[in-house]
Amino acid sequence: MTTSDRPKRVLAICYSQTGQLARIAHQVLAPLRENPKVDVHLEVLRPVPAYPFPWPVFRFFDAFPEAAHLIAPKLEPLDLKGGEDFDLVILFYQVWFLAPSLPVTAFLKHPMAISLLKNKPVVTVIACRNMWLMAHQKMKCMLDGLGARLIDNVVLADRGNVFATLLTTPLWFLTGRQAGFLGLPPPGIAPPEILHAQRFGLALQNALANDAEKSAAPLLAGLKAVEADARLYFTEQAATRSFYFWGKLVRAAGEPGSWIRKPLLFLYVIFLVALIVTVIPANLALQALIRPLLGKQLARMKHDFELPSGSGDERMSNYVI
Repeated sequence: MTTSDRPKRVLAICYSQTGQLARIAHQVLAPLRENPKVDVHLEVLRPVPAYPFPWPVFRFFDAFPEAAHLIAPKLEPLDLKGGEDFDLVILFYQVWFLAPSLPVTAFLKHPMAISLLKNKPVVTVIACRNMWLMAHQKMKCMLDGLGARLIDNVVLADRGNVFATLLTTPLWFLTGRQAGFLGLPPPGIAPPEILHAQRFGLALQNALANDAEKSAAPLLAGLKAVEADARLYFTEQAATRSFYFWGKLVRAAGEPGSWIRKPLLFLYVIFLVALIVTVIPANLALQALIRPLLGKQLARMKHDFELPSGSGDERMSNYVI
């Protein structure tokens, strides 16, 4: 069988704690799996120990020091052997404490990662509350370090009010209930948006049929892949510094799960709540006042963060679900 005759091989990497990202991956991969000319290998990551859902409060906040410092947990043995050759890699990930989720970080730091991803075109698919800019930057750095080529980025975000989701999203993680709280909309990605994520799989199917993955051009342009809110960048920067500084203190106290970390985590929760109710609103209010002066900078940042796939919708009519 010649290279042109063999099925295109796609590696999909996914870790879904709540099940939401798994549903997104299912929609994106469905057209590829149904195509006999595409062979999809889905690698579901299994961290050791497993992260529970719902998360107990201590376990939830105990994950932030390692997430902030990109300290990878152990993974159960992968189904991959390391010598496989893929034409395209799709990396599905959540955002934990403004960084890629720890199981995905663990995969990217796995000894097999460089052989699987080096020189390969990679599509990242993010599911998050609404803040993903810093996580995306960290992901790009890790992919660059592996020699991978990021050709597309898709972001599916909670469309709820930014302050409402600061309450509803943690409550979902901590209780397992995705119903609305206190009359607020349910947290997470809306079901119709998850269903419509299938358009990305259809576009990737067409791109693979035309060998488009071999070029440097994005495969998902014109499909409203990502819309960046550059105004959140400054808030994310402040929060990331906070996570990094406090994470360093907590890590100095002990390993994940150790009781000696609890007092520091308790102090950090108090600090974080104070940050949310004071600094973030003040930051957004200040930006609103000086927005005329920041207009060009924010527009440039928005454009840069939306690369490579962009927020254009000119191809949407080609992929009506």
